[in-house]
Amino acid sequence: MIKVIVGSKGSGKTARLVDDLNEQANNETTNVVCIESGRRLDQHVKYQIRLVDIKEYPVKGYDQLLGFIAGIRAKDYDVSHVYIDSITKVAADNDLTHLEIFLEKLDTFTKKDDFNVMIILSADPDILPKSVRRFC
Repeated sequence: MIKVIVGSKGSGKTARLVDDLNEQANNETTNVVCIESGRRLDQHVKYQIRLVDIKEYPVKGYDQLLGFIAGIRAKDYDVSHVYIDSITKVAADNDLTHLEIFLEKLDTFTKKDDFNVMIILSADPDILPKSVRRFC
């Protein structure tokens, strides 16, 4: 299952992400990975959350990001939740058409492998294509 949290900058998306991450940290049956661009969440989330700074890896674009997520799942098959903070920064791609394709591929992958993904997207919800809005 994919859930996209959309809003303008400063609308509280990251605070909501941090709250959800810390709530998941209290659940012993979850294995959570959060992909971010930079190390801005280190001081805000509990130690049980595995933070991954995408800048430490040679990942550019949505196809490579999908491969990266697949690699995480291949190594840790028990990952139950993947969070992505600021998807356009993590993928280094602002093109909404590319995001649409990524979400469709990711949706197929999450259904097959049965895990949850929450994505933070800074954008005006009114300009999003319908195929992206269905995940909001």
